Amino acid sequence: MTDDHHHDHRHDHHHDNHHTEPPPDIELRVKALESLLVEKGLVDPEALDVLIDLYQDKIGPANGKRVVARAWADEAFRRRLLDDPNAAIASMGYVGAQGEQMRVVENTDDVHNLVVCTLCSCYPWPLLGLPPVWYKSAPYRAQAVVDPRGVMRQFGSEVAESKEVRVWDSTSEVRYLVLPQRPEGTEGWREDELMELVTRNAMIGVEEARHPAAEGGKA
Repeated sequence: MTDDHHHDHRHDHHHDNHHTEPPPDIELRVKALESLLVEKGLVDPEALDVLIDLYQDKIGPANGKRVVARAWADEAFRRRLLDDPNAAIASMGYVGAQGEQMRVVENTDDVHNLVVCTLCSCYPWPLLGLPPVWYKSAPYRAQAVVDPRGVMRQFGSEVAESKEVRVWDSTSEVRYLVLPQRPEGTEGWREDELMELVTRNAMIGVEEARHPAAEGGKA
């Protein structure tokens, strides 16, 4: 692993990990607080699940989608995002805890990037919201390092063998955002239209951005 916590994988490997780890202390505290609130009748567990889903899958990733769409539509912003991501992201108002030090890695015709946190679940909350459960799981954290192509296949994405796959290990000091490739056939699209093609998983790197055809044409 380099100073950038970058794993370079050009070949597939297979890894089975059946080891489960206890949840981190903060997760135990959250679960205890949730149980207490439910027990006292202050929180409806079903409503809480809906709220978590809303922030984890919908509201949270919207910030990252706007950043990606801006980079696709504005070449000057794309260069700034890659050269000085913290300033570029802050210029859009997306700052906060868990996102103080960001690095943006760009997918190209030759390289595909994937993000993992091998130690826990470091994640850019201001851009992507709450981390999904699978991102925090031990199997993902282990397999992403040794078999990233296999991980992507599980999400329905196939990366050409000729393309280099780079795995980036997030830490408490540096969080990563993948800048997906802009889908073909989107010339002239507005930023709000481009946003519809960006997914949270594409910004983690386990998927590609949506293709316009999959969205029924222009958004």
